[in-house]
Amino acid sequence: MGRILVIRGGALGDFVLTLPALAALRAQFPNAELHVLGYPQYARLALLGDLAHGVHPIEARALAGFFGRHTTLDPATSDFFSGFDVVVSYLYDPDQIFEDNVRRCAKERAQFIAGPHRPDEAHDVHATSTFLRPLERFAIFDAEPQPRLRVPPQPPGPGRWIAMHPGSGSPAKNWPEPHWASLIAHTVRHTDAQVLLLSGEAEGDRARRLVDGLPEHRVQIAERRPLVEVAGLLAGCCAFIGHDSGVSHLAAAVGTPCWILWGPTRLPVWRPLGPHVQILATHGGLSQLTPEQVCEAVPALA
Repeated sequence: MGRILVIRGGALGDFVLTLPALAALRAQFPNAELHVLGYPQYARLALLGDLAHGVHPIEARALAGFFGRHTTLDPATSDFFSGFDVVVSYLYDPDQIFEDNVRRCAKERAQFIAGPHRPDEAHDVHATSTFLRPLERFAIFDAEPQPRLRVPPQPPGPGRWIAMHPGSGSPAKNWPEPHWASLIAHTVRHTDAQVLLLSGEAEGDRARRLVDGLPEHRVQIAERRPLVEVAGLLAGCCAFIGHDSGVSHLAAAVGTPCWILWGPTRLPVWRPLGPHVQILATHGGLSQLTPEQVCEAVPALA
């Protein structure tokens, strides 16, 4: 078991939920060299958490031929795959085209293990357990399912900071914007905490609207920051409030106390894990969860 390659596509949340699989492989084979083929902006988190030795871009043009039948495979990429003793792939590959092409390059005794790219939401099995299951081939049972990233805390500045992320990958998962505005205003006016507002490409101008009129020294917008930096910022905050999103999974993984405003997705499958994670939801749906209820639930807002 000299070199292991884990292939992971998908979004940030998908990658964070695969961290337990990387940790389990590192624990089971401490002398092996583990690499990740994925989107670098996510995969570098594995380097940050000492869960991998190398990261390689899955969007490399030379890799495209591996997704077609009877194609000419790039020689350098073929050599890359031939350098691994085990390949664990979480790619969507229903016709096994990618698997067959990688097998053409692999060593004679190399193992290719195909894992699911997503959990089956018909069953109440958490995503991390689903992604760990293929590793039973290596006698890895009962591995820790909670994603963990041990990163140095990098607070945004002096004092207490509460991180908030008002976005997600789907509008259906989002708390109403006026509720967020009320929550942020309450934090600034009634506590001594500063607000770190996380904003990505999908959020647009929302973050600036939410803090409009508030004292600039009490709020900071972290917009489109590298995820390795975001991880440190989150670890330096005393609390995190967000939706069902990849950022929420990242906050939970670095150990920040989390309050997650939960929408329509299946809680048993997708919830961030950890004793420091609280789910806030109502039977009437996310829009019925009031800012007052959130303030009462989060001790840092009292």
